[in-house]
Amino acid sequence: MTDQNEVKVEALLSIINSSAHEAIAEYKNTGHGVPGVDASTLHPLDFATDTLALRKAIRLLEGACEQLNTILAPPQHTTYNFINNYNWACIDVAVQSRIADVLDKHPEGLSVDALADAVNLDKTKIARVLRVLALRGCFKEVKRDVFANTRLSLVLRSTSNVGSCIRTQRDFPKYAAVLYETMVDQEFARSHEVEKAPRAFALKKEGKNNGYWEMNDEEHDIFHKSMMGYSEVQNSSAVLHHYPWDNVSSVVDVGSGIGAMSISLAKMFPHLRITDQDLPETMKLSRSTWEKNAPEALLSGHVEFVPLNFLEESPVAGKDVYYLRNVIHGWSDDESRVILTNIRKVMGPNSRVLIHDCVLSCQFQEPVVETNEFSKNHTKAPESTLLNFGSHTSHQLDMVMWLIANGKERTLNEFKNIGAGVGLVLTQTYDFVGMMLLEFKIAQD
Repeated sequence: MTDQNEVKVEALLSIINSSAHEAIAEYKNTGHGVPGVDASTLHPLDFATDTLALRKAIRLLEGACEQLNTILAPPQHTTYNFINNYNWACIDVAVQSRIADVLDKHPEGLSVDALADAVNLDKTKIARVLRVLALRGCFKEVKRDVFANTRLSLVLRSTSNVGSCIRTQRDFPKYAAVLYETMVDQEFARSHEVEKAPRAFALKKEGKNNGYWEMNDEEHDIFHKSMMGYSEVQNSSAVLHHYPWDNVSSVVDVGSGIGAMSISLAKMFPHLRITDQDLPETMKLSRSTWEKNAPEALLSGHVEFVPLNFLEESPVAGKDVYYLRNVIHGWSDDESRVILTNIRKVMGPNSRVLIHDCVLSCQFQEPVVETNEFSKNHTKAPESTLLNFGSHTSHQLDMVMWLIANGKERTLNEFKNIGAGVGLVLTQTYDFVGMMLLEFKIAQD
């Protein structure tokens, strides 16, 4: 009699093999081969704007590997590993002390004594931190007590947007530590307001009362740079390659930040007329960023900057596309409906709303909508893998939004229902791995 559990293990091994070979093929297609675990330079694919095929292969590979370990390892081993992980603390030490910046000047390696002097930290403790990270391919010990950068540690440099993204998350464990307390606290437990997020609870315990959006100029700059880093982590630029922008004339980037996405859009599709809209102080930063990174677009007259509080007013009227990236997940359902209602008021008959956000899968998906119903390039998870391809990334991001702002990631059906509540209908979805692009149009009576 066939052991069905063994069959599932064999299926996972097959997925690991096939997806690994798919990833290898993507690297070889660049002409640069597969990167080494201790490579000291970035691979051309690492920050390419279209790595969708590679990311789909890695999604399968990661999920199948994790699931295989879960099946074959004793449960106490796996569950303890959930919490016995301090890579984040070691990464924080490396980022805060700018170790990668120092090592960048010494590609052949630097002794821990010299490194300790350069960053003014204890050499024994630095060595312990770096050895933890080197086990994951982040930094390498080229000989005893001599360390160098690797492809992973290079993204921790202070000049890196990803490094900024990591730097802004150093307080997240503090917010996570009070999660249960917020769930039983009378004032916080039933609230979905940003002022009642675990972040606010943790700060309140410290006698602080900093609002989530209260930042000085330097903090604003770091925040927007971290958002650019988050986009690189999520490969948000896939939308540039897989949405039919040639058929679009005008775009409003709602909650544009400093223009991280719209600048790239303008460079790839110079025919587009782009409107960046965000709060007034952000618009000042946005204009200076465009002047630095895309002056030719400003000279063309195809870009405008219009201040907007999307909870209180509508964006500019009558444009083809209203694009919202990483916006809706920061707000409650009621506030999300307000944002979309304000957009719906100014849409033309052929206008579209594009929501670019994470989409969660549920164990028992509501029958009202199937993931593939409107789907472009959507890959269904193989039968033998867990939900979300066995990957937990989207649900971890859901936790992040909860911790910092009482926000949340949503299922496809939740997005569809929010849209329907303001007169919008979901017409298309694009699977970008981790994130999806959801296209809405005005519902016809």
